[in-house]
Amino acid sequence: MDRLLAIKIGSNVLTRSDGRLDITRLSALVDQISDLRREGYKVIVITSGAVASGRSEIKVDHELDDVSQRQLFSSVGQARLMHNYYQFFREQGFNCGQILTTKDNFTDETSYLNQKNCMKVMLDAGIIPIVNENDTVAIHELMFTDNDELASLIAVMMGVDTLIILSNVDGVFTGDPADPASRLIREIDPADDSILEYIGEKKSTNGRGGMKTKFSVARKIASQGIEVVIANGKRDDILTDILHGNGDVPYSRFKTKR
Repeated sequence: MDRLLAIKIGSNVLTRSDGRLDITRLSALVDQISDLRREGYKVIVITSGAVASGRSEIKVDHELDDVSQRQLFSSVGQARLMHNYYQFFREQGFNCGQILTTKDNFTDETSYLNQKNCMKVMLDAGIIPIVNENDTVAIHELMFTDNDELASLIAVMMGVDTLIILSNVDGVFTGDPADPASRLIREIDPADDSILEYIGEKKSTNGRGGMKTKFSVARKIASQGIEVVIANGKRDDILTDILHGNGDVPYSRFKTKR
């Protein structure tokens, strides 16, 4: 088996209710990714959580604008986040490496090819790329909409087989996921516009995105032949359950157009 996966881990998956980094959840996800590596999967991780990680460590006694806050918190938080990934993967017998990127790296041909080659070299060497936006240098004009957009660009650039987007909800619902009357949509045709009526504008608590951007990204990528799954990263064993075909675990899968 030599399937290539891109796994996007959202801020709400890695952040506890008190705003601090959820070390237990991060460790559990690393364990699952390590199990998949042992099965022969190659994996690229697109991670959020740096800003939230830094915010829980730093107390600022003066007012900062949004960009300055992201630069400050991410400068500390990214180091802490990556340290945890490094330690947890090392305990599992795997190496990981950091890739920080900005939106202009996907519009400049030289930068695009350089980062693509870097990830290929890492994957060929058995190293797990951990990708995140470089919030320390990004300004509004150069920021990704969120890491869902970044994950979609990585998925296309590297030609992955499957993109798994982990959030704090089970997938796409026919209404508010908190409403018992809402139904999880298990299989989604990316060409079906009728589902748009169910997608709200609500943003996630700790990240910049929401289900609307996840849905937009997923249908676009699926229409290009890449399988996309939206699932709840807070669920135990979610990654291995999805890839092992556990039919009981809830998630939404976007049909491909291959």
